[in-house]
Amino acid sequence: MSRNIVYSALSLMASFLGVAGLYVMLDADFVAGVQVLIYVGGVVVLTLFAVMLTHHIADIRVSNRSVTVPVALPIVAAAFVILVAALARAPWYREGAGASFRSTEAIGDLLLSRYLLPFELASIVLLAVLVGAVVLSRKEVAEPDRPKEPQS
Repeated sequence: MSRNIVYSALSLMASFLGVAGLYVMLDADFVAGVQVLIYVGGVVVLTLFAVMLTHHIADIRVSNRSVTVPVALPIVAAAFVILVAALARAPWYREGAGASFRSTEAIGDLLLSRYLLPFELASIVLLAVLVGAVVLSRKEVAEPDRPKEPQS
């Protein structure tokens, strides 16, 4: 873990690019592209902008110590054992997808037919979040005080 949060964000970007590479190796080109666009292009850039636009970020100390390690260690060990057991029982035969397999076309067909309602609901939720972010980030302009006119 780096003490500099910019290096941590760049390491996160490298990790996301590695995951996108794994998706490409699994013939899931669309998911790899979405991984790069959403996570690398969005989350990491947003983190870097937040760090660069925040004042006095150097005054914050980042610690590598955690008091929850004794609690988390058995939970992680149990999850690892379950994962290894599931991987040991999984059938590993994979038939080749062939050249006719079009993951992007199949995802597009599903999004615009079977999953049209959830797709549209997600777009409405994202629009509401965008409007909320604009409202929260707006600065209110105070009207200048007008001198009162004497009443006659």
